[in-house]
Amino acid sequence: MIFGSRFATLRSSGIKLFGAMARSFSAMPQCVGEGGRLRVLVDMDGVLADFEGGFLQKYKSTYPGEPFIELADRRGFWVSTQYGDIQPDLCEKTISIWESKNFFIELDPLPGAVEAVKEMANMKNTDVFICTSPIKKYDHCPYEKYAWVEKHLGKEFLEKMVLARDKTLISGSLLIDDKPDISGVEPYPTWEHILFSACHNMHLQLRAPQRRLHSWADDWKLILDSKRQ
Repeated sequence: MIFGSRFATLRSSGIKLFGAMARSFSAMPQCVGEGGRLRVLVDMDGVLADFEGGFLQKYKSTYPGEPFIELADRRGFWVSTQYGDIQPDLCEKTISIWESKNFFIELDPLPGAVEAVKEMANMKNTDVFICTSPIKKYDHCPYEKYAWVEKHLGKEFLEKMVLARDKTLISGSLLIDDKPDISGVEPYPTWEHILFSACHNMHLQLRAPQRRLHSWADDWKLILDSKRQ
């Protein structure tokens, strides 16, 4: 009886340990694919396209008498939340800006973004995809995102477009994204999240091992090379 009790305890502990190890392994991002290939997922708004600058410009021209937040004072990923904290009705007004026609297609590329992504796509053993989340009001956004990519990156990049509300479901080695916290159905995404610096996240202190790409002038190749090692 004593032996049976000890065996049951040992068996239970082993199962728990194995489960913990499995969860730990699953939580580790996949480094490289077959043959050493990297799959790099690049966010669009705030990483390739100047969402924050484009929003502020259009907001000020649409609502000239309303208060606004300078880019240096932006805090938090959700623009509408910060504006709503200033004045409740501003929340809906901010949302109306990016729901309007031509908002996404008229965004300027961020400095160096187009050149960097084109160069990245031509690197050996590297697959690049534009991984972007369309807004729920889909009247204009999905079409304009495709149109923006064709205009600035070329038709060949239309084959590299991935529209997903939940990026955790997309497999990759790296996800370059300005959103600090990315969650979804999959608790352990395969990609490593590289936080792209934006006005709303500059104040955040990252916890190791999370990494940041300050701009496209930063050494993004070093990050890619680190995943191949």
